[in-house]
Formats: sequence, structure tokens, C-alpha cells
Amino acid sequence: MGMGKRKRSKQDSLFIPTASLARSSSHDFYERLNQVLSADGFDDFVEDLCEPFYVQGEGRPRIPPGTYFRMLLVGFFEGLDSERGIDWRVSDSMALRPFLGYDLTESTPDHSTLSRIRQRLPVEVHDEVFTWILTVLAKADLLKGKTVAVDATTLEANAALRSLQRRDTGEAYQEYLTTLAKASGIETPSRADLAKLDKKRPKKVSNDDWEHPHDPDAKVTKMKGRRRTWRTQPSTRSTWKRRPSSP
Repeated sequence: MGMGKRKRSKQDSLFIPTASLARSSSHDFYERLNQVLSADGFDDFVEDLCEPFYVQGEGRPRIPPGTYFRMLLVGFFEGLDSERGIDWRVSDSMALRPFLGYDLTESTPDHSTLSRIRQRLPVEVHDEVFTWILTVLAKADLLKGKTVAVDATTLEANAALRSLQRRDTGEAYQEYLTTLAKASGIETPSRADLAKLDKKRPKKVSNDDWEHPHDPDAKVTKMKGRRRTWRTQPSTRSTWKRRPSSP
């Protein structure tokens, strides 16, 4: 076999037929993925779910929610753990443009756009969307999964205190402090007033009086440095892997 030599210079072609463009090995997977999502009404589902978090009739049209979540899927399937990495991958790939709904002449969303949308949509929306996606893709045999660990999650103390809820009244922790402050004569308590009041309380939280609003099995526990946090009951974690595309 003779040795090939790399061309030192080459003039770009003026016109290139789309059918002549190189296709990556992942093209078939994303093509099939789009078919499955479209057949189950994915775009209508996420647009209805995300509509309350957008202002209607103001400003230029935003990136469609379906495109945003497809970009996150690319990061999920290809092990990209940053918005910049996803940005670079989709802007560089001709195979991913049809998956996202972009022509070759259009610019794909950049990492700052992804960040703004992520901040706009609460974590509950992301959880609901990806639970829906995983269910649909598992039924379509595009994913395979198995249990890999038994785990218990510990949250940071500040986040845990914000998530506390009174068992008897259903009040959040901040609402409870506000009620105590008003009862002590502070009509419009500030953050500093609430923090001072909270610091003076001898017994702040108890599992008999407080609970996690979304996880009844979670318990309040004390960590080093007198911090308190949630300790959840052990639960299984599952991992999903993309099934390889047919050659």
C-alpha cells in the first residue's frame, strides 16, 4: 500500500449537495431518536410544560424547549458535562443539526443561551421531562439500564433548612420564622431579624415537628460544626446507556 500525502492547500467547493455530506456513526441513532420523540409528541409536551415560565408576546422568539432538551440529551449520551462542551459539539456536528432542527446555514444555540434557559426552568421541570424521555426511549429499545448502587443522599445544611415544612401547619421554615417574629412584636421582619431570631432558638428542628415536603422518609440529622441537613433513606440508583447503532 502506497503512502498518501496530505494536501497542503485546497480550494473550497462552491456548492456541495446535502446527500454528499459525510455522516457520522451516530447519525442513525439520533435519527431514530427523533422519530421516537416526535411520534410521542415530545415537542408539544415540553412546550406546554414550559409555557408558564415564559412571558408571552414580548421579545424575540426564544430557543424552543424541545431544542434545549435535545441539546441536554446530546450531553447525556455523549458524556459532555459542561454547557460549553455541548455548545461545541452541536455547532461542530453536521449529524446533530437535523436532530436539533437546524439547517447548515443556521447557528446553533451557544452555551450562554443554554445557561439562561436552565436558570429559567426549575429542577422539577427537568425531572419530569427526563423521566418522560427515559420511559419512552426504554420502550423503544434505544436504552438499556441496570441498577448499579444503593445510595443515601446528604444535602447541604442551608438547602435543607429552606426545604423544611411543619408537620402540623405545612408552613415552610421561613414562613414559620416570620410568624414567630410577628408574634414577638416585629411587624415587618427583615432577613437579619429572622436570622437573629433563628440563632436564639434553643431547639430549631425536630423530626417530630418537621418533615421534607417531597420525601417523607428523609430525616433531619446533625453534621459536624453543629450544622443540620437531610439524610434520606437508602435508595437504588439506576444508570442508562445508549444502545449502539446498527452498522
